[in-house]
Amino acid sequence: MSRIGKKPIEVPENVQVKCEDGLISVKGPLGELSEILPEKIEFNMEGNIITFSRENEMKPVKSLHGLVRSLTANMVEGVSKGFEKTLKIEGVGFKAELKGERLLLSLGFSHPILVIAPDGVSFEVPNANTVKIKGASKQIVGQIAAKIRKQRPPEPYKGKGVRYEGEYVRRKAGKTAA
Repeated sequence: MSRIGKKPIEVPENVQVKCEDGLISVKGPLGELSEILPEKIEFNMEGNIITFSRENEMKPVKSLHGLVRSLTANMVEGVSKGFEKTLKIEGVGFKAELKGERLLLSLGFSHPILVIAPDGVSFEVPNANTVKIKGASKQIVGQIAAKIRKQRPPEPYKGKGVRYEGEYVRRKAGKTAA
């Protein structure tokens, strides 16, 4: 039995969960998310507790059991509390600024980089070297954060670039004079 798949999900008071025609829909104060339920996985809801079970012990079905539970738990948490990723920008002249709903990044290139937030995601720039990405979908928030980080990943010699908050960048020694 899947350790993650058999854990129950507790649904908060302000969140509604429905499963109709193989589609799990979760609606809460921060938005609405939905995910397709594989046909071999069964959805059970009693009161405010959600559990998942599987039809058989075949390897593909076993692998989907924990995945469906994790995706549903992330949707419930996302529409109730939301998800947030924080990026730090390090380097001389590197900065971020907000232009309406769009994020403008100056990362040492000859041109600024414009990042447009998809639906359900918002940017916050508390200072020029910090970007907060907020949204209900954990997948989309992580994807946007990875896309921004990919523009200028942290390099090991000077540590310049875009990194996640709390990320450790292993520094290398530069060349030494003979």
